[in-house]
Amino acid sequence: MEVILLERVEKLGGIGDVVTVKNGFARNYLLPNNKALRANDRNRALFETNRTKIEADNAERRTAAQGRAGDIDGKQVVLIRQASNTGQLYGSVSVRDIVDALAADGVAGVTKAMVELDKPIKALGLIDVRVRLHPEVVVTVGVNVARSPEEADLQKQGIDVIQAMFEEEQAEAAATALEPDSEDEDEGEAANTDQA
Repeated sequence: MEVILLERVEKLGGIGDVVTVKNGFARNYLLPNNKALRANDRNRALFETNRTKIEADNAERRTAAQGRAGDIDGKQVVLIRQASNTGQLYGSVSVRDIVDALAADGVAGVTKAMVELDKPIKALGLIDVRVRLHPEVVVTVGVNVARSPEEADLQKQGIDVIQAMFEEEQAEAAATALEPDSEDEDEGEAANTDQA
């Protein structure tokens, strides 16, 4: 199906471009969300008549989004979750969790549709998530998923918490292996006195 784009759509085109897309994509996403019009003669004429208004509205929304981008870009939110010793979460972090954390941090107006998360986050660590404030304005938000606020601070400093915990356990195991058992020494001394 041919459509006329009313705003920039990533990997398709910009305002006024006539593109061919799959029927389902047009019917289920572009047309209901007012991102495009069907490309027929009547709609082409309507678009050309309103082109300057559409472009002016888009420029206004882009300017507003760029103003908000400064407050949001580079912001980091901390999400405390339960996880195993290997760093796998019991559950996952979804788009809703990120939106709620941003709202709690004072960032208003970010919706679930704006957050681009390829798949749910299922492990501890620092993850960069893209937030599309406008089709032409994208910012990055850091998501720090940890088991406690202390671990979140360590991760923020660049320390791999799981690796540090593993190394600590290895050091403890090595230290206990090197310590002589006092019971074994006492038994050895008792055996020496018996032989004399």
